[in-house]
Amino acid sequence: MAKPTDAQIFDASGDAAAQFARLVAIMECLRDPQTGCPWDIEQDFDSIAPYTIEEAHEVADAIARQAWGELEGELGDLALQVVYHAQMAAEAGHFDVAAVLRAINAKMVARHPHVFGDESRDKSPEQQTADWERIKAAERAGRAEGGALDGVALGLPALTRALKLQNRAARVGFDWPSTDEVLAKVVEEAGELVEARDHLGAAELAEEYGDLLFVMVNLGRHLGIDPEAALRAANGKFTRRFSYIEDELKARGKAPADSDLAEMDALWNAAKARGIK
Repeated sequence: MAKPTDAQIFDASGDAAAQFARLVAIMECLRDPQTGCPWDIEQDFDSIAPYTIEEAHEVADAIARQAWGELEGELGDLALQVVYHAQMAAEAGHFDVAAVLRAINAKMVARHPHVFGDESRDKSPEQQTADWERIKAAERAGRAEGGALDGVALGLPALTRALKLQNRAARVGFDWPSTDEVLAKVVEEAGELVEARDHLGAAELAEEYGDLLFVMVNLGRHLGIDPEAALRAANGKFTRRFSYIEDELKARGKAPADSDLAEMDALWNAAKARGIK
């Protein structure tokens, strides 16, 4: 493959296709064994994967904060991750970025027969979702993924993966009929957690804690609540209320380390009373 030219590297004009080609050329230069960046050269799939996950979360964070000025840059960072992995794959002889794009283009066309084929667009969102899952199931069958849970990525955030596993199991009938049974299971698992805390070892305690988290995800699913989004919102609420505590303590000439639980709990309740969410 010919080495990228200066025009490919430094030309900031051009449309999306030209700029994507420029990013590919830049990454190729960064990975050049003779003239590239030493840090970039020594990276591999395992070392870059955490950055890929981090960049995806930063995209989600910018969207959650409606920080549209930041989103442009975060999406660029995420696009870099795709090109980075594709460049390493090309060097190893697996595939190149063109193959990546061909694959996703083909997948999008195949999964939208009501747009690119002869199927009717007169479908409800629920029917489109069902059709999407049917097509995905056929794709999994073509990859010899026979089990209902095959193909749920191990690298997903644990709450998200739990939700996907439960959705897959539910589609083949392994599910509680209502939230009543799920709530009863929550109580059962909470009791087992207490039992493990009081009478069992650290490994059993961690196992029971995981079981309780898993059933809480199932409860969210039955209630129509995305557990990842719900916990993200709870994290945000906690951050804002604790910031109020810190600000109030600062006004008193104190830091949290100079306070005690009673004072900070009172300020927490004051934050709730002020409607800080």
